[in-house]
Amino acid sequence: MKKKFRCPAALGACADLLHTLREQRLKLQKEVDAVAANEQLLKEHLIQTLPKSKASGVAGKLVRVLIINKTIPVVKDWPAFYKYVKRTGQFDLMQRRLADSAVAERWEAGKQIPGVEHFVVPTISMNKL
Repeated sequence: MKKKFRCPAALGACADLLHTLREQRLKLQKEVDAVAANEQLLKEHLIQTLPKSKASGVAGKLVRVLIINKTIPVVKDWPAFYKYVKRTGQFDLMQRRLADSAVAERWEAGKQIPGVEHFVVPTISMNKL
């Protein structure tokens, strides 16, 4: 069971502990960042290598990895897109970026969205064996 964290009684000790914990977190974050970078390199390697081998996936002893193509909307003409949203009142299409699910719903219904096109992005899917 994890021990409950308790702040030191003295404020100076709190300041020192804050610094110590921050340094500990930053050190751990560097390790996490290095692992994440290696993970990303492996994903990119699989995305680049598997199609060349005419395979869509591969299995190891622990997992099966598949290349999944995901369609993502991209706005080519923002003024046209904004005009469409304003005219139709379909603001659910917008976030700080396109709302993928709202765009996908319209595409699935056969509707075109002015100023938006799509491109395919390969992603990784893992399933434990």
